[in-house]
Order: sequence, then structure tokens, then C-alpha cells
Amino acid sequence: MNLSQVKMVVTDMDGTLLNSNHEVSSRFFALFAELKKHNILFAAASGRQYRSIIDKLSPIKDDILVIAENGGYVMHQEKELLSTPLSKEKRLQILQTLNRIPNINIVLCGKNHAYITNNDPEFATFLKQFYSEYIFANSLEDVEAAILKIAVYHAESSEHYTYPQVKHLEDTFKVKISGPNWIDISTTNANKGYALQKMQERFGISPEETMVFGDYNNDLEMLSRAKYSYAMANAHQNVLNIANFKTTSNDDFGVERVLESLVQHKQV
Repeated sequence: MNLSQVKMVVTDMDGTLLNSNHEVSSRFFALFAELKKHNILFAAASGRQYRSIIDKLSPIKDDILVIAENGGYVMHQEKELLSTPLSKEKRLQILQTLNRIPNINIVLCGKNHAYITNNDPEFATFLKQFYSEYIFANSLEDVEAAILKIAVYHAESSEHYTYPQVKHLEDTFKVKISGPNWIDISTTNANKGYALQKMQERFGISPEETMVFGDYNNDLEMLSRAKYSYAMANAHQNVLNIANFKTTSNDDFGVERVLESLVQHKQV
């Protein structure tokens, strides 16, 4: 495997770069310095809010691409490169369906803030780890801000309890099971693969020069945009099926191990 041709590294956050305690390792930051020396572009791609991603990667925030909200929002050095918001009409259509589903929490995901209703303070506390900036709204239908996606949380299983209730929306929207408890609904172009394609075109980097890491279904499109696509050992079976390579788990430095090999190839 000739890793020396890699010019871009893209990694998911939760379940991939972050360990089970939602931490980025010091080992990664040391490796990032090496990537920078070799002019390798690094992108963090997550279902998380932009500010939440920046909080996790603050030491390097001015040197990276941030693909937030599952590809609905891309930023570089505080400059917006891509945004694919839902229209107000489409948003209301989705909420009409979601309001009929029991035992879920709904999050409207804007560029600067998430919006939730104030009927579950315990959920608000939990949400803080993914959406550091959020606002309570009396009604989600009345929120006027641009919304990039709608995230839906189910405490037991998004795949078993939420997805069957929203599957029919796939005719019009991108519906992604983005974690064990989360489903994201957005415009059809709001996915990590579309965002990565646009960034590859912008920076003149081909799929053959791209390395991608992922663990869940919202990573599938971007994994298909890279020759060096890696599934984490803890990945969903769909990711294991599509990735060209496999690495160790997010709790066993799966991303870092591959990046160490990449750096070694660059030094030859």
C-alpha cells in the first residue's frame, strides 16, 4: 500500500477520532503536527455542531477544515465554504412527522445554535456534549434561523424505534442513522460525501489521494470518496462492508495507528 500519495485526511469524530470518553488523544495532536509538515490537509467530519467540533480540536482549529452537521456546513478558518439549509416549508413537513413519534427528542441544528424545547432539562444537559451552543424555544415550528438539519434522539435505539417511523421521508430528504441513538434528517445534498467531494474539487485533491476514517452509517458516502477508506473495529456492519481497510477501535488509537504509518511513508 503506497500511502505516500495521500494529500488529505478526513475523520469522523464520535466513535472514530474521539474515544469513549469523547476525548482527542495527545498522540493525535502530535501526529497532526507531522501531517502539517507534509502539507496534508486535515478535515474533521461530524454530525456535531461546528462549535462543538472546534471545542474538541481548539489547538489546531485554524489549520483544519471542519465538515459539521453531517456535511450540511463546512468551515475553514472561520470562513463558510458550504451550507445546505432546509427550507422552512421542508422543515415543517419533517416536524409534522416527528411530532407523532413517542419518546424522542428533536433538535433543530442551525449554523450558530441548536434549538430545543424546554420540556426536558435532563436532555438539555446531555445535549451539551454534542451541541455546546443551544437555545430553548417555545415552539420549534416558530424558529426563524436557518436550519441545516434536524437531529432526532431516542434513548434506546434510533435504528429500531425511530427509523421505521421516518423511513418514508427518504423519498425527499437525506435520512441517516448517525449513531446508536441518533437519526439526522436534512436536504439530499447534506451529507459528508457531498461535502467531501466539494472540498476535493476546491483543493484539487482526488479520491486516490484521500484517506477517510468512519464508524457509522452517516460516514458511508464519504468513505466512498476515498481510496484509503478505513472502518474502525467498533464500526457498524455497513461501514465494515464498504471500507477498503480496517483499523483498531476508537479506544485503541485506530486513527492514530494509521496516521503513524502515513507519516512514516511520507518520510521515506
